[in-house]
Amino acid sequence: QVQLVESGGGLVQAGESLRLSCAASGSIFSISTMGWYRQAPGKQRELVAGISSRGRISYADAVKGRFTISRDNAKNTVYLQMNSLKPEDTAVYYCNTYPNLPSWGQGTQVTASS
Repeated sequence: QVQLVESGGGLVQAGESLRLSCAASGSIFSISTMGWYRQAPGKQRELVAGISSRGRISYADAVKGRFTISRDNAKNTVYLQMNSLKPEDTAVYYCNTYPNLPSWGQGTQVTASS
């Protein structure tokens, strides 16, 4: 069973940056496409960035040019560098495989104030 632990969130001013980390346990990490998802209050969870086991990357239009996803298979960790944060990026951020596994970590809160 895969366990996912997200960290790195916080409260920042609009325009500032944060770097999220997700440590995953389990042997499937290195062969899995990993994704960062977010859920804002009153909204459905959405995929914002994904990275395949071979490093192929995709982003949601809302974060293109501002967010960068990366992974370190030796550390079973996936990262999300978030620059130029906007108030609309405020959400709880989660990592999971893509397609996602049924269980989720606790997430990490990101709040960008205007």
